Amino acid sequence: MNKIERQNKIRAIIQEERVGTQEEIKASLARQGIAVTQATLSRDLREIGLLKRRDENGKLYYSLSAEETSHLSDVARDYIKKISRASFILVLSTELGEADVLANIIDREGRSDILGTVAGADTLLVICQDAVKAQTIEEELN
Repeated sequence: MNKIERQNKIRAIIQEERVGTQEEIKASLARQGIAVTQATLSRDLREIGLLKRRDENGKLYYSLSAEETSHLSDVARDYIKKISRASFILVLSTELGEADVLANIIDREGRSDILGTVAGADTLLVICQDAVKAQTIEEELN
């Protein structure tokens, strides 16, 4: 099976099942006779652009980015625990391992008022055009 076919299978799994871990995706692929290493699966998930969302009970699950997300404010409640502002920079606190996911969402949105992002494990810096734009984005996220 080539990469495109495998990634299409992963997309189908995400659309048909509510899976919250890579291990669940790997097991679902195995049930279909598709063996994949953890490294390959991680790379596939990054390339597909999957997001981790929280359901009404706070449980994380994977979703296709285009499936549910249209704007940064739509996912703020799922990822952002705390927002601080220092002039034209927003500091967003997330759960461990989620800052880079949020950075990808922001970067893909391509907003002209956001110059770039820098992600750590649980902290994301959002560099805005100026302090006024930073305040506007902060209000949008709150």
